[in-house]
Amino acid sequence: MRPLLLSAALAGLTLAACSSGTKAPFDQGVCYHVVREGEEVRFNVLAEDVESIEFCAARLEEMRLNFLRLGGSVLEIQGAYQGQFIFIERAGVYFGQTLEGGRFFALARTGDGRLAIPGVIQRPPARTETAD
Repeated sequence: MRPLLLSAALAGLTLAACSSGTKAPFDQGVCYHVVREGEEVRFNVLAEDVESIEFCAARLEEMRLNFLRLGGSVLEIQGAYQGQFIFIERAGVYFGQTLEGGRFFALARTGDGRLAIPGVIQRPPARTETAD
């Protein structure tokens, strides 16, 4: 029984070592735009003295919209803020610990395309029609 537990623990450590992906820089208050070119990842400074990860996501969204207005075609972009990755996608904004790993839903898109905290969006109740 003991060798089985040791081999299971060793397998878990091996998987944990393999799952380490690209890490984001942890510079205080610096918002980065992340560019992937094949295997290479570049971190371009977008803004400094940014208050929170949500403000960094807003700056990334602003950059994305400006590029679209200039004729760009990139709809999804990535960024980084204090050790976290930010993923701007069609459905909203996701945060993640690594560039390749899992993501957590953070901001949703409203009906007009703006970003909002998911629990804050309130929709009016559906109208019900009565038959006369």
